Amino acid sequence: MSIRFGLLGAGRIGKVHARAVTANPKARLVAVADAFPQAATDLASQYGAEVRTIEAIEAAADIDAVVICTPTDTHADLIERFARAGKAIFCEKPIDLDVEQVKSCLKIVDEVGGTLMVGFNRRFDPHFQAVRKAIDEGQIGDVEMVTIVSRDPGAPPVDYIKRSGGIFRDMTIHDFDMARYLLGEEIDTVSAQASVLVDKAIGTAGDYDSVSVMLATASGKHATISNSRRATYGYDQRIEVHGSKGAVAAENQRPVSIEIANASGYTRPPLHDFFMTRYTEAYANEIRSFIDFVESKSPASPSGVDGLIALALAEAAVKSVQEGRAIKVSEITGPLADRSVFQGR
Repeated sequence: MSIRFGLLGAGRIGKVHARAVTANPKARLVAVADAFPQAATDLASQYGAEVRTIEAIEAAADIDAVVICTPTDTHADLIERFARAGKAIFCEKPIDLDVEQVKSCLKIVDEVGGTLMVGFNRRFDPHFQAVRKAIDEGQIGDVEMVTIVSRDPGAPPVDYIKRSGGIFRDMTIHDFDMARYLLGEEIDTVSAQASVLVDKAIGTAGDYDSVSVMLATASGKHATISNSRRATYGYDQRIEVHGSKGAVAAENQRPVSIEIANASGYTRPPLHDFFMTRYTEAYANEIRSFIDFVESKSPASPSGVDGLIALALAEAAVKSVQEGRAIKVSEITGPLADRSVFQGR
C-alpha cells in the first residue's frame, strides 16, 4: 500500500520533495497546496496530483502524510494542526524561530501521539553516512574533533535574509545538527564569531554572512564550523572527523568526478552549484526513511527534539556573538538543561 502524500508549499524546496516522493514506489503525491495558485497548479500537473487547500488536505481521508515546505513562520501551526488530524508529518527545518514555541509545538505532537520528522537532509547524504559508519565501526577510535565547512556559492536576496531568522538559524542550523550526529554527544557550550564580509546590505538587514563556531561537549570533544555566504568556486561542503586512532573525511562532490592531467597541470570539474544538485540523493533517502518510519509506526529521526536542540544551538550562537562570550546551551534550553527530555526520542 502506498503512503499518500499532501505537499504544502510548491516553491524551491517543495519541488525537491515532490520529486523525491513521486520517485519512491511506496509513495503517491495526491495533493499540492500553495498560497500562489499557479505554483500549485504547475507542480500538481507535473506529477498527476490535485490542487487543494491546506484545509482540504487536513480533512482528507485519502492523505496519510504531509510534507511541510511553507514559510518558517507557518511551520509550528501546521505541525499542530496536522498532528491533531492524524497525519504523519515531515517538516522542513526549523520548526519555528522561537525555542519556547517549538517546545509548545512538540508538547502537542506528543500529546496526540503524532509522527514528526524534521528535515535535516545532510544526515542522509551517502558520503556523510559513510563517515558515521566508519565512526560506528571503530575505524578511527574515539571521536575527538569534528571540522565542518559549509559555504554557499552566493548570498540569497536580502528580502530572504530579513525573514530567514539569520544565518545561524537558517544555514548553520544544518551544521549544528551534523555536529551532534558526528560527535555522538550533546553540545555543552557554544562560542561564535560573525562578520559581514560579503554584502553590506546583509549587515543592514541585521544579519551576518561569514561565521565561525566552536562547539564543546562536557567531556571535552569539540567541533568547529566555518560558514560563508560566498564561495566563488562552488558549493563547498566538507567534513572531517579526527579520532584517537585516525581520521575520516568526506570531500567536496562534483557532478562529474574526473581529473585531467596534461602539460598545464591537473584539473578537475567544478563543484556542484547548490544544494538542490549536491544533495539530490540525500533528499531521496530522507523521504525514503520517512516512509519507512510511517509504515513501521516507529519514532521518526531526526525528531522534533533534534530540531529543538539545533535551534537552541543557533540561539546560543547568536547570543555568543552579541555578548562576546561562550554560552552554555542550558542558558537557552532552560528547563531542558538536565537533558532528560532528550532521551528515548
